[in-house]
Amino acid sequence: MLVTVEDGRATRMAGDPDHPFTQGFLCTKVAKYVERTYHQDRLLHPQIRVGAKGEGQFRRASWDEALQLIAERLQAVIDSPHGPQAILPYSYGGTLGLIQSEGMASRFFKRIGASNLDRTICASAGAEAWTYTYGLRMGTDPEAVPAAKLIILWGTNTLTSNPHLWPFIRKAKANGARTICIDPIRTRTADACDEHVAPRPGTDAALALGMMHVIFRDGLEDRGYLETMTVGWEKLRDRVLAEYSPERVAAICRLPIETIERLGKMYGETRPSFIRVNYGLQRHGGGGSAMRAVALLPAVTGAWEDAGGGAQMSTSGTFMLNTAKLERRDLLQPGTRTINMSRLGEALTETDDPPVKAMIVYNSNPASVAPEREAVLRGLRRDDLFTVVLEHFRTDTADYADVLLPATTQLEHEDIHKAYGHLYLMYNRPAIEPLGECASNTEIFRRIAAAMNLDHDELRASDDQLMRDVLIDAGVTTPRITLDELREVGSIRLEVPTPHLPYARGTKMMTPSGRIEIECPRLEKLGIDPLPLYLAPLESEERSPELARRYPLALLSPPAHSFLNSTFVNVASLRRAAGKPTLEIHEDDARVRGVHNGQTVAIFNDRGTFTAEAVVTDKVRPGVVSAPSIWWGKLTADNTNANQTTSQALTDLGGGATFYDNRVEVRVL
Repeated sequence: MLVTVEDGRATRMAGDPDHPFTQGFLCTKVAKYVERTYHQDRLLHPQIRVGAKGEGQFRRASWDEALQLIAERLQAVIDSPHGPQAILPYSYGGTLGLIQSEGMASRFFKRIGASNLDRTICASAGAEAWTYTYGLRMGTDPEAVPAAKLIILWGTNTLTSNPHLWPFIRKAKANGARTICIDPIRTRTADACDEHVAPRPGTDAALALGMMHVIFRDGLEDRGYLETMTVGWEKLRDRVLAEYSPERVAAICRLPIETIERLGKMYGETRPSFIRVNYGLQRHGGGGSAMRAVALLPAVTGAWEDAGGGAQMSTSGTFMLNTAKLERRDLLQPGTRTINMSRLGEALTETDDPPVKAMIVYNSNPASVAPEREAVLRGLRRDDLFTVVLEHFRTDTADYADVLLPATTQLEHEDIHKAYGHLYLMYNRPAIEPLGECASNTEIFRRIAAAMNLDHDELRASDDQLMRDVLIDAGVTTPRITLDELREVGSIRLEVPTPHLPYARGTKMMTPSGRIEIECPRLEKLGIDPLPLYLAPLESEERSPELARRYPLALLSPPAHSFLNSTFVNVASLRRAAGKPTLEIHEDDARVRGVHNGQTVAIFNDRGTFTAEAVVTDKVRPGVVSAPSIWWGKLTADNTNANQTTSQALTDLGGGATFYDNRVEVRVL
């Protein structure tokens, strides 16, 4: 992105027209980043709480005072019988820059012996599934997508969450490609595609396996590719032919049998075929298995051989950067416990071996985004929990902090970014000086370490050294990229062929067998079926019939078009665009509940309740409701959001969050 600066102030932002992938435009959200940076509510000075937790009452403090308080309280926990593992870091994607996300923070927490955080809230189920199957998280070169003749957008609202891919899809359409969106909700992406297929939520694995049934039954598989590049394909063939007939799959997905037949035949006969599979379909109890099934479709047809063919969940594994050296993973002390961030409510209210006595939150807003929000808030209210929050604004989480520290934005610090949707390593040059007394995440953790008298070289490393650490001795795709060159050029494509065909015939996989593991013995050792299969959602009729009877509606809560999870919710122009919290409900479900457009409704289950304005629509199928999220509770009428109802249950692989495995009922208020 290009930032115009006048007299030291950023005045305008635009996409970089010279970037081959982003091609000169910014998404709806980031286009408002200048407005966000200079927001009137921006945190500019350290603050210390003076009111009750949750009231959001603070007084201004100096850096020295805030750091001294943090150092004393953390040291007290370390010296207590609970020990350092009673300290918990909590972070995720507030910045995805390699340096400002975990570069110094990871070193600090490992050096003091804090608990380890398992960062599962977004994509861990899919990441584990892909890694067990293919070895590395690589995928189709997005710049080759215009060559595709069939594009399936599976569990992705591309126009909202991946808009820079759309121009390449548009070129493919101009070249005659057919586009299909598979999503339980008719999103703006679905409206822009040639066809929308709306399966029952959580049944994507069954749909993929049903397509494979048709492909194998009709002899449309690429046997040469399967025999050369995979292990276990014969067992997969036998399973899908025996267990996943179009009739059975249609009943599971609640789709016409003809749809299963047509999708399987079309996918088997069309090349190049490209699947963009995203994170939505993995956020239920069987999410890892679902990702495995969908990701294996191009292996069955040999689509990985074609420019523009294959699939993409993430390109992140292509970068092979030295994050182990950056984060100093060698400092992790043996026996350190790991706490799953998707079960933060449990960690703060039930865990006692030892209990969490101090938490430092950065790059995240758990009081808005973590599942089972009521449990999270109960934990944050604890008087014996010392909480430090690094933030730009007084978010829901910030209101529960004991100490608030003002952090810089992307415009105010230096960083390196990899990508998970393209193949360019990028340098983030600071455009303006930090506002007020704001400091970067790396500098804040350096200051905390110094206040605690931690005299270790790795805790004094400059941002320049951290960036050099992550680039040194990196993997095969980045040996030629140096920091000096990256600073000069700004964005460099990885040293991979154009187009990049990561799993073409002749490639050795980074798996124990060296092949694509359709049958994965490592999964069997974990007690998981080594072959892809359909696992119903935890709260489905198949697995929880009584719960499904009491709460007959499946709630999906994808981010609103104008928000990036809970980021940008307080930007006035974007909040106006989002309107207010809404619940999309099909007219059949609305009628039996007496729900009409514009009415305020309560959405509830045993975990909690939130309210929204009803939107009666055919964009959701019967039995499904959708609440575009994630609103800050403090900006809603009753301090709630959709996460009042979501569960702390985990996925079958990766211990991921199950936000979309959520049964509710709706009533008019």
